[in-house]
Amino acid sequence: MKITILGTGAYGISLALMFNKNTKNITMWTKFIDELEMLNKKREHKKVLPGVKIPENISFTDNMREAVSGSDLIVIAIPAAFCDDVFAELRHYITKKQHICIATKGIEQDTCLFINDVLEKYIKTKNVAIISGPSFAIDIASQVPIGLTLATKSKKTESILKEYLQNEVLKLRTTDDIIGTEICGSIKNVIAIAAGILDGLNMPESTQAMFITESLHDIKELIKALGGDGKTILSFAGFGDLLLTCTSTKSRNFRFGLLIGQNKPRKEIQEYIDNTTIEGLYTLKSIHKLLHNKKVNIPIIDLIYDIIFNDVDPNSLKTFLIEKV
Repeated sequence: MKITILGTGAYGISLALMFNKNTKNITMWTKFIDELEMLNKKREHKKVLPGVKIPENISFTDNMREAVSGSDLIVIAIPAAFCDDVFAELRHYITKKQHICIATKGIEQDTCLFINDVLEKYIKTKNVAIISGPSFAIDIASQVPIGLTLATKSKKTESILKEYLQNEVLKLRTTDDIIGTEICGSIKNVIAIAAGILDGLNMPESTQAMFITESLHDIKELIKALGGDGKTILSFAGFGDLLLTCTSTKSRNFRFGLLIGQNKPRKEIQEYIDNTTIEGLYTLKSIHKLLHNKKVNIPIIDLIYDIIFNDVDPNSLKTFLIEKV
Protein backbone atom coordinates (compact mmCIF):
# COMPACT_ATOMS: atom_id res chain seq x y z
CA MET A 1 0.00 0.00 0.00
CA LYS A 2 1.46 3.34 -1.08
CA ILE A 3 0.17 6.50 0.59
CA THR A 4 0.73 9.94 -0.93
CA ILE A 5 0.23 13.07 1.15
CA LEU A 6 -0.07 16.36 -0.70
CA GLY A 7 1.18 19.00 1.70
CA THR A 8 4.10 19.02 4.15
CA GLY A 9 2.65 21.29 6.81
CA ALA A 10 2.05 20.28 10.41
CA TYR A 11 -1.14 18.35 9.75
CA GLY A 12 0.24 16.50 6.74
CA ILE A 13 3.31 15.42 8.67
CA SER A 14 1.29 14.30 11.67
CA LEU A 15 -0.97 12.19 9.43
CA ALA A 16 2.12 10.69 7.79
CA LEU A 17 3.28 9.55 11.23
CA MET A 18 -0.09 7.87 11.79
CA PHE A 19 -0.09 6.11 8.41
CA ASN A 20 3.50 5.08 9.08
CA LYS A 21 2.28 2.77 11.83
CA ASN A 22 0.51 0.60 9.23
CA THR A 23 2.54 1.03 6.05
CA LYS A 24 6.10 2.11 5.35
CA ASN A 25 5.52 3.29 1.78
CA ILE A 26 4.69 6.98 2.22
CA THR A 27 5.53 9.90 -0.06
CA MET A 28 4.92 13.55 0.79
CA TRP A 29 4.68 16.31 -1.83
CA THR A 30 5.46 20.00 -1.57
CA LYS A 31 5.72 22.55 -4.35
CA PHE A 32 8.32 24.56 -2.41
CA ILE A 33 11.90 23.55 -3.23
CA ASP A 34 13.33 25.18 -0.10
CA GLU A 35 10.90 23.22 2.07
CA LEU A 36 11.79 20.03 0.22
CA GLU A 37 15.51 20.54 0.78
CA MET A 38 14.98 21.38 4.45
CA LEU A 39 12.87 18.27 5.09
CA ASN A 40 15.31 15.97 3.30
CA LYS A 41 18.25 17.41 5.22
CA LYS A 42 16.78 17.90 8.69
CA ARG A 43 14.01 15.24 8.75
CA GLU A 44 12.09 17.78 10.80
CA HIS A 45 9.90 20.82 10.10
CA LYS A 46 11.11 23.14 12.84
CA LYS A 47 8.74 25.94 11.86
CA VAL A 48 5.50 23.98 12.32
CA LEU A 49 6.40 20.86 14.32
CA PRO A 50 9.66 21.50 16.16
CA GLY A 51 11.14 18.46 17.82
CA VAL A 52 9.08 15.97 15.79
CA LYS A 53 11.44 13.71 13.83
CA ILE A 54 10.26 12.24 10.54
CA PRO A 55 11.23 8.58 9.88
CA GLU A 56 13.70 7.97 7.07
CA ASN A 57 11.28 5.75 5.15
CA ILE A 58 8.93 8.71 4.52
CA SER A 59 10.12 10.30 1.28
CA PHE A 60 9.66 13.84 -0.06
CA THR A 61 9.30 15.20 -3.58
CA ASP A 62 8.25 18.34 -5.44
CA ASN A 63 7.20 16.26 -8.46
CA MET A 64 3.49 15.51 -8.34
CA ARG A 65 3.63 12.86 -11.04
CA GLU A 66 6.28 11.03 -9.04
CA ALA A 67 4.35 11.45 -5.79
CA VAL A 68 1.04 10.15 -7.16
CA SER A 69 2.35 7.37 -9.42
CA GLY A 70 1.42 3.95 -8.06
CA SER A 71 -0.29 5.38 -5.00
CA ASP A 72 -3.35 3.67 -3.57
CA LEU A 73 -4.47 6.60 -1.42
CA ILE A 74 -3.88 10.32 -1.94
CA VAL A 75 -4.35 12.53 1.13
CA ILE A 76 -5.07 16.24 0.68
CA ALA A 77 -3.43 18.24 3.48
CA ILE A 78 -2.89 21.71 2.02
CA PRO A 79 -4.50 25.06 2.91
CA ALA A 80 -7.94 25.53 1.36
CA ALA A 81 -6.77 28.53 -0.65
CA PHE A 82 -4.42 26.33 -2.72
CA CYS A 83 -6.73 23.40 -3.40
CA ASP A 84 -8.00 24.61 -6.76
CA ASP A 85 -4.50 24.89 -8.25
CA VAL A 86 -3.39 21.57 -6.77
CA PHE A 87 -6.48 19.69 -7.98
CA ALA A 88 -6.04 21.19 -11.45
CA GLU A 89 -2.59 19.60 -11.56
CA LEU A 90 -3.55 16.37 -9.83
CA ARG A 91 -6.18 15.53 -12.46
CA HIS A 92 -3.42 14.91 -15.01
CA TYR A 93 -1.89 12.07 -12.96
CA ILE A 94 -4.66 10.41 -10.95
CA THR A 95 -6.35 7.20 -12.08
CA LYS A 96 -9.87 5.90 -11.48
CA LYS A 97 -8.61 3.20 -9.12
CA GLN A 98 -6.93 5.61 -6.72
CA HIS A 99 -8.64 6.83 -3.57
CA ILE A 100 -8.66 10.37 -2.15
CA CYS A 101 -8.87 11.48 1.46
CA ILE A 102 -9.50 15.19 2.10
CA ALA A 103 -8.02 16.41 5.38
CA THR A 104 -8.26 20.10 4.41
CA LYS A 105 -11.04 22.17 6.00
CA GLY A 106 -12.56 25.31 4.52
CA ILE A 107 -14.54 26.95 1.75
CA GLU A 108 -13.15 28.44 -1.44
CA GLN A 109 -13.58 32.21 -1.41
CA ASP A 110 -14.55 33.10 -4.96
CA THR A 111 -16.89 30.17 -5.61
CA CYS A 112 -18.03 29.40 -2.02
CA LEU A 113 -17.42 25.72 -2.74
CA PHE A 114 -16.46 23.23 -0.06
CA ILE A 115 -13.24 21.30 -0.70
CA ASN A 116 -15.00 18.17 -1.95
CA ASP A 117 -16.91 20.35 -4.44
CA VAL A 118 -13.65 21.97 -5.59
CA LEU A 119 -12.27 18.48 -6.17
CA GLU A 120 -15.31 17.51 -8.25
CA LYS A 121 -14.62 20.39 -10.63
CA TYR A 122 -11.52 18.55 -11.81
CA ILE A 123 -11.78 14.91 -10.75
CA LYS A 124 -14.90 12.76 -11.04
CA THR A 125 -14.64 9.92 -8.54
CA LYS A 126 -16.69 8.21 -5.88
CA ASN A 127 -13.54 7.04 -4.14
CA VAL A 128 -13.31 10.06 -1.87
CA ALA A 129 -13.51 10.58 1.89
CA ILE A 130 -13.35 13.46 4.36
CA ILE A 131 -11.59 13.22 7.72
CA SER A 132 -12.33 15.86 10.32
CA GLY A 133 -12.31 16.20 14.07
CA PRO A 134 -10.61 17.57 17.19
CA SER A 135 -6.96 17.02 16.35
CA PHE A 136 -4.17 19.54 16.67
CA ALA A 137 -1.20 18.35 14.62
CA ILE A 138 1.14 18.30 17.61
CA ASP A 139 -1.30 16.06 19.51
CA ILE A 140 -1.49 13.59 16.61
CA ALA A 141 2.31 13.63 16.35
CA SER A 142 2.54 13.02 20.10
CA GLN A 143 0.44 9.88 19.58
CA VAL A 144 -2.16 10.53 22.25
CA PRO A 145 -5.72 9.17 21.78
CA ILE A 146 -7.45 11.04 18.93
CA GLY A 147 -10.93 10.65 17.41
CA LEU A 148 -11.83 11.66 13.85
CA THR A 149 -14.99 11.55 11.76
CA LEU A 150 -14.58 9.66 8.49
CA ALA A 151 -17.21 10.73 5.96
CA THR A 152 -17.54 8.80 2.71
CA LYS A 153 -20.07 7.10 0.47
CA SER A 154 -17.48 4.56 -0.72
CA LYS A 155 -17.16 1.35 1.29
CA LYS A 156 -13.80 0.63 -0.35
CA THR A 157 -12.38 4.04 0.58
CA GLU A 158 -13.73 3.60 4.11
CA SER A 159 -12.08 0.19 4.35
CA ILE A 160 -8.69 1.49 3.21
CA LEU A 161 -8.68 4.36 5.68
CA LYS A 162 -9.79 2.16 8.56
CA GLU A 163 -7.04 -0.33 7.76
CA TYR A 164 -4.21 2.14 7.23
CA LEU A 165 -5.05 5.19 9.36
CA GLN A 166 -6.86 3.75 12.37
CA ASN A 167 -4.58 2.31 15.05
CA GLU A 168 -4.12 1.96 18.80
CA VAL A 169 -4.21 5.77 19.31
CA LEU A 170 -6.47 6.96 16.48
CA LYS A 171 -10.18 6.11 16.25
CA LEU A 172 -12.39 6.70 13.19
CA ARG A 173 -16.18 6.99 13.42
CA THR A 174 -17.89 6.76 10.05
CA THR A 175 -20.78 8.61 8.41
CA ASP A 176 -22.00 9.16 4.88
CA ASP A 177 -22.77 12.83 5.59
CA ILE A 178 -20.01 14.50 3.60
CA ILE A 179 -21.84 17.84 3.49
CA GLY A 180 -22.39 18.06 7.24
CA THR A 181 -18.85 16.96 8.01
CA GLU A 182 -17.36 19.61 5.73
CA ILE A 183 -19.60 22.32 7.19
CA CYS A 184 -18.52 21.40 10.72
CA GLY A 185 -14.85 21.33 9.80
CA SER A 186 -15.05 24.72 8.12
CA ILE A 187 -17.27 26.80 10.37
CA LYS A 188 -15.66 25.74 13.65
CA ASN A 189 -12.64 27.86 12.75
CA VAL A 190 -14.88 30.90 12.38
CA ILE A 191 -16.63 30.22 15.68
CA ALA A 192 -13.21 29.82 17.34
CA ILE A 193 -12.37 33.41 16.35
CA ALA A 194 -15.42 34.61 18.27
CA ALA A 195 -14.49 32.42 21.24
CA GLY A 196 -11.06 34.05 21.23
CA ILE A 197 -12.69 37.48 21.16
CA LEU A 198 -14.76 36.60 24.23
CA ASP A 199 -11.62 35.42 26.02
CA GLY A 200 -9.91 38.67 25.08
CA LEU A 201 -12.84 40.51 26.65
CA ASN A 202 -12.13 38.58 29.87
CA MET A 203 -15.37 36.63 29.70
CA PRO A 204 -15.37 33.61 32.06
CA GLU A 205 -15.92 29.94 31.25
CA SER A 206 -19.66 30.28 31.93
CA THR A 207 -20.05 32.76 29.08
CA GLN A 208 -17.87 30.64 26.81
CA ALA A 209 -20.04 27.61 27.54
CA MET A 210 -23.13 29.63 26.69
CA PHE A 211 -21.56 30.76 23.43
CA ILE A 212 -20.48 27.25 22.40
CA THR A 213 -23.96 25.88 23.14
CA GLU A 214 -25.65 28.59 21.07
CA SER A 215 -23.16 27.94 18.26
CA LEU A 216 -24.02 24.23 18.25
CA HIS A 217 -27.65 25.07 17.53
CA ASP A 218 -26.67 27.50 14.75
CA ILE A 219 -24.34 25.01 13.07
CA LYS A 220 -27.01 22.31 13.24
CA GLU A 221 -29.47 24.60 11.45
CA LEU A 222 -26.82 25.49 8.88
CA ILE A 223 -26.09 21.82 8.18
CA LYS A 224 -29.79 21.11 7.60
CA ALA A 225 -30.23 24.23 5.45
CA LEU A 226 -27.39 23.14 3.15
CA GLY A 227 -28.63 19.56 2.78
CA GLY A 228 -26.68 17.71 5.46
CA ASP A 229 -27.72 15.65 8.47
CA GLY A 230 -28.22 17.75 11.60
CA LYS A 231 -27.05 14.83 13.76
CA THR A 232 -23.53 15.35 12.46
CA ILE A 233 -23.17 18.24 14.89
CA LEU A 234 -22.76 15.60 17.63
CA SER A 235 -19.81 13.91 15.89
CA PHE A 236 -16.06 14.31 16.33
CA ALA A 237 -16.21 16.72 13.39
CA GLY A 238 -18.99 18.70 15.05
CA PHE A 239 -19.08 19.17 18.80
CA GLY A 240 -15.65 17.58 19.26
CA ASP A 241 -13.79 19.96 16.96
CA LEU A 242 -15.83 22.97 18.07
CA LEU A 243 -15.03 22.30 21.72
CA LEU A 244 -11.31 21.95 20.99
CA THR A 245 -10.84 25.02 18.83
CA CYS A 246 -13.02 27.25 20.99
CA THR A 247 -11.20 26.52 24.24
CA SER A 248 -7.51 26.18 23.38
CA THR A 249 -4.79 28.77 22.79
CA LYS A 250 -3.16 26.21 20.48
CA SER A 251 -5.84 27.22 17.97
CA ARG A 252 -4.53 29.93 15.63
CA ASN A 253 -8.12 31.05 15.06
CA PHE A 254 -8.70 31.40 18.80
CA ARG A 255 -5.46 33.36 19.22
CA PHE A 256 -6.45 35.67 16.38
CA GLY A 257 -9.78 36.40 18.07
CA LEU A 258 -7.96 36.92 21.36
CA LEU A 259 -5.96 39.76 19.79
CA ILE A 260 -9.19 41.35 18.56
CA GLY A 261 -10.87 41.04 21.95
CA GLN A 262 -7.84 42.51 23.72
CA ASN A 263 -7.99 45.48 21.34
CA LYS A 264 -4.39 45.01 20.28
CA PRO A 265 -2.90 47.58 17.87
CA ARG A 266 -3.77 47.08 14.21
CA LYS A 267 -0.09 46.62 13.39
CA GLU A 268 0.24 43.69 15.80
CA ILE A 269 -2.93 42.06 14.48
CA GLN A 270 -1.79 42.49 10.88
CA GLU A 271 1.61 40.97 11.69
CA TYR A 272 -0.16 37.93 13.10
CA ILE A 273 -2.30 37.65 9.95
CA ASP A 274 0.76 37.98 7.71
CA ASN A 275 2.76 35.31 9.54
CA THR A 276 0.06 32.78 10.43
CA THR A 277 -2.30 30.59 8.44
CA ILE A 278 -5.70 31.55 9.93
CA GLU A 279 -8.13 29.27 8.12
CA GLY A 280 -11.09 30.80 9.96
CA LEU A 281 -10.34 34.23 8.55
CA TYR A 282 -10.26 32.83 5.01
CA THR A 283 -13.42 30.79 5.66
CA LEU A 284 -15.28 33.72 7.26
CA LYS A 285 -15.35 35.61 3.96
CA SER A 286 -16.53 32.51 2.13
CA ILE A 287 -19.23 31.39 4.55
CA HIS A 288 -20.58 34.94 4.87
CA LYS A 289 -20.92 35.17 1.09
CA LEU A 290 -22.37 31.65 0.83
CA LEU A 291 -25.05 32.29 3.43
CA HIS A 292 -26.16 35.49 1.72
CA ASN A 293 -26.20 33.76 -1.66
CA LYS A 294 -28.32 30.92 -0.25
CA LYS A 295 -30.45 33.34 1.81
CA VAL A 296 -29.66 31.39 4.99
CA ASN A 297 -29.84 33.49 8.15
CA ILE A 298 -27.10 32.73 10.72
CA PRO A 299 -26.72 36.02 12.66
CA ILE A 300 -23.57 35.00 14.57
CA ILE A 301 -21.67 34.75 11.26
CA ASP A 302 -22.81 38.23 10.25
CA LEU A 303 -21.71 39.61 13.61
CA ILE A 304 -18.25 38.00 13.50
CA TYR A 305 -17.85 39.30 9.96
CA ASP A 306 -18.80 42.83 11.03
CA ILE A 307 -16.41 42.76 14.00
CA ILE A 308 -13.48 41.61 11.85
CA PHE A 309 -14.09 43.56 8.65
CA ASN A 310 -16.40 46.45 9.55
CA ASP A 311 -14.91 47.54 12.90
CA VAL A 312 -18.01 46.71 14.93
CA ASP A 313 -17.26 46.80 18.69
CA PRO A 314 -16.24 43.28 19.91
CA ASN A 315 -18.30 43.90 23.05
CA SER A 316 -21.39 43.49 20.87
CA LEU A 317 -20.84 39.73 21.21
CA LYS A 318 -21.93 39.93 24.85
CA THR A 319 -25.12 41.76 23.95
CA PHE A 320 -25.79 39.37 21.08
CA LEU A 321 -25.69 36.32 23.36
CA ILE A 322 -28.42 37.71 25.58
CA GLU A 323 -30.62 39.11 22.83
CA LYS A 324 -30.30 36.14 20.47
CA VAL A 325 -33.65 34.42 19.95
